[in-house]
Amino acid sequence: MASDTKSNTSVTKISKLEFNDPLYLHPSDTPGASLITQKLKATENYNVWSRAMKLALQTKNKLGFIDGSCPRYEYEDDDVLLGQWDRCNSVVLTRILLSLSEDVYNGQIFSKTAESVWSESKETYDKIDASVTFNLYQKINSCS
Repeated sequence: MASDTKSNTSVTKISKLEFNDPLYLHPSDTPGASLITQKLKATENYNVWSRAMKLALQTKNKLGFIDGSCPRYEYEDDDVLLGQWDRCNSVVLTRILLSLSEDVYNGQIFSKTAESVWSESKETYDKIDASVTFNLYQKINSCS
């Protein structure tokens, strides 16, 4: 009997989340749904991939899961909302993982949070390749 009450409280608390709450999950927010078609291929396309992913996550009100503005510790006093945070993080994490090339994916599959994948990807791939820059300058200088 007590577990029924707890279960009903959980359902009620989650169903009262507003659509603009980062913990709100729309029925179409399935983990397997790809948000973007571009796959991250390392430094080659990090900036384009990052921008596309941010736009897609912003439309779902889930940017907080990658930029740290929706931290897990805020919900540690509430088991129901903590569980909902874990579900939302899993949805975002899965969507990010689905947008990674196979090589990048293999290095991130055991990550626990979307924020950690995001920050590690930024740290690793948000670099300007000096050889590409040099080649561009060389091409510019050779134009007459």
